[in-house]
Amino acid sequence: MGLDFLEHGADFEAAISATGFGRFHFCLLAVTGLIYANTAIGITIISFVLPAATCDFKMTSADKGWLTAAPMLGMVIGSYFWGCLADTKGRKVVLVSTLLIDGFVGILSSFVQILPIFMACRFINGFSVAGAMGICFPYLGEFQQTKYREKILCWMEMFWTLGVIVLPLIAWGIIPIQGIRIESGSFSYDSWNWFVAACGIPSLLLGFWLFTFPESPKFMMECGDYDDALACLKKIYKQNTGDDPDNYPIKSLKEKVRTISVASQSSQKSVRSLSMRKPKDLRRLFSEIWAQTKALCKAPYLKYTILTCLIQFGLTTSYYTLMIWFPELFNRYEEFEHRFPGKSASVCDVSSIVVKDENSKDPFDCEKIIDQSVYTHTLIVGLACIPTSLWLPLCVHKLGAKFFLIFSLGFAGVVTVGLYFVQNSTQNLVLSCIFEALTSLAISLVFCVLVDLFPTNLRVMAAALSLTAGRGGGLIGNLSFGYLIDINCVVPIVLFSAFLFIAAILCFFLPKTGQEALD
Repeated sequence: MGLDFLEHGADFEAAISATGFGRFHFCLLAVTGLIYANTAIGITIISFVLPAATCDFKMTSADKGWLTAAPMLGMVIGSYFWGCLADTKGRKVVLVSTLLIDGFVGILSSFVQILPIFMACRFINGFSVAGAMGICFPYLGEFQQTKYREKILCWMEMFWTLGVIVLPLIAWGIIPIQGIRIESGSFSYDSWNWFVAACGIPSLLLGFWLFTFPESPKFMMECGDYDDALACLKKIYKQNTGDDPDNYPIKSLKEKVRTISVASQSSQKSVRSLSMRKPKDLRRLFSEIWAQTKALCKAPYLKYTILTCLIQFGLTTSYYTLMIWFPELFNRYEEFEHRFPGKSASVCDVSSIVVKDENSKDPFDCEKIIDQSVYTHTLIVGLACIPTSLWLPLCVHKLGAKFFLIFSLGFAGVVTVGLYFVQNSTQNLVLSCIFEALTSLAISLVFCVLVDLFPTNLRVMAAALSLTAGRGGGLIGNLSFGYLIDINCVVPIVLFSAFLFIAAILCFFLPKTGQEALD
């Protein structure tokens, strides 16, 4: 009775379970995890470029604000663009494209000598990083059988932590080096340029490595490409077991109603084979994208679309704004403690201090050497994420992803309120460590939950839409934070803690995930 699928065709859960769990899945976790770590590097690289490149680009405070906003704007626009392509053309091809673009443009940007062009390059980097970030979770999840899927996806958080730890080490190892500056006429290539180039290399290496992996078999089945999906599953079986692929017990896959869209159902041609160079195929591709976008905005998925977008908005707005503010706040505390040794002060008292000397003879910090604490504090924040990164995959089956989401968001809100009571730089560092550990955990968990909430034909697009909402919030938060802090120091603390508490409350309306086979 239990072997009927051998004759009548197996569904995806039976087919992927028959491949076993082994070498292929560990290699897949390694490559997708490193891609996720690479996105952490791509998102936070600007925090080290800003102080190092101020002199070469003659950047004012306004210029720095625009340079910070450029990659975030790229993420807002890129998230949905790549999501649409990944749900129509395939996960692997889009993931490889985003990595190669990010790596190539990243290395190219290190040679740029004009600030607006450098900003444009960082915009493209943000544009491509958003695609990689939104696709790696669904791509990894679609190769897993139900009993392993949630735990495997939760291990991705450890790779994010790895990225947060590795970036300051790369910066610390390259930026302080003296004597590697190259000058020729108006062209200069300093240590920070080498750093930017070094951060672009992993994207290229990961893109080339990903060429050796197959397209998601779940996605191929969704497109009606059952023969290709079966061939892919046989290769996975061989890698996991070392056995001859012809001994793979599944001989056929159960066909299902093609849900890619109405346009696909009326044609025998797979959506994956559509050419973007042919007007007729391009029209069909746009009709697929439009049909899927409408599906996200209708029952039964509308509720989850709204929930995930609102949770991402509240979480990401607070995360990106406060994580950029923490180093600035630390610098203000350093300045305060230098001027008034032995005295304590609240965040609001310190924020009222005018740190910048208006009559400075070095307005572009050309003579300033970046303090070692910039690297050590960022490294400490990354190391502080290790306990939660281990706790999540080891306990997620017992407690559930929903519990971890509510806990991390609620506690992060409490930490944000705690900012008001900070009295010195050490307390500020401790709070920034706890905040980073909790919010990065929540960001990974939202992606884990998304994999289960949406079907294959809408999965990446849903992740991309929530990413767009989150990055849009991050962009608004960064651009408006300066005004909020000037109005009243308490305003941003109340606002961002409220965002986190509301996001935690919204998580109560999410269903339990990780228990059922993927749709």
